[in-house]
Amino acid sequence: MTPYRLVVFDMAGTTVHDDGAVEAAFLAGAASTGLRADRGAIHARRGLSKTRVFRELWALDGVTDEDELVRRADASHHAFKAALEEWVETRPVRPTDGCLDCFARMRAEGVLIALTTGFDRSLTGIILRRLGWDRGLDDARVGGSDSVIQASVCSEDVAQGRPAPDMIRRAMALLDVGDAEQVAKVGDTPADLQAGQNARCGRVFAVTNGSHTAAQLADHPNDGLLASLADLPSALGN
Repeated sequence: MTPYRLVVFDMAGTTVHDDGAVEAAFLAGAASTGLRADRGAIHARRGLSKTRVFRELWALDGVTDEDELVRRADASHHAFKAALEEWVETRPVRPTDGCLDCFARMRAEGVLIALTTGFDRSLTGIILRRLGWDRGLDDARVGGSDSVIQASVCSEDVAQGRPAPDMIRRAMALLDVGDAEQVAKVGDTPADLQAGQNARCGRVFAVTNGSHTAAQLADHPNDGLLASLADLPSALGN
């Protein structure tokens, strides 16, 4: 039996299979708004809120005026959302390997499941609907024991996205979990690991079948790098 009350999972690359759609949408958003950004710069920012990614990319492209940064980042983000929404509405959306079995194990042990993401609420809602994971969630995006997940938090629900701990703490508040030592965090990016550490979670893991390899994740403090979510239940039981 795991001592953890809550596991906070990332979405794209961790629980939701990402076959390159997210980075392709970033590139499309950049190209359609005149932003010069390469795949490496985008990849290095995976896990951050999407508006922050575009602000940083525009700054790298030489924009220094704050108002202009906001305007251009918003335009690029809008184009990114349009590209990714079309993708998820028209192509198969599926869980990552081992995800559903992992969720079932968590529910069987009474462990709460929360999903956090750098997507906005509109895109998050589409993905949850396509997977059927929105069933049972109320207007606050909180579900019960019969729901697939018990809470959904996105970057626009909080003051700061990853690597800040805000989304994890929001999930804890929604589910009445007061002790971060009873929370485990799982993601697939350095930003996920940093957010878990910043929230002082009891355990912080990353999967290596998402956006980053084990070598790319190993330099960041963690409690284990997992081949997939299939390995999480046993890791939590240690």
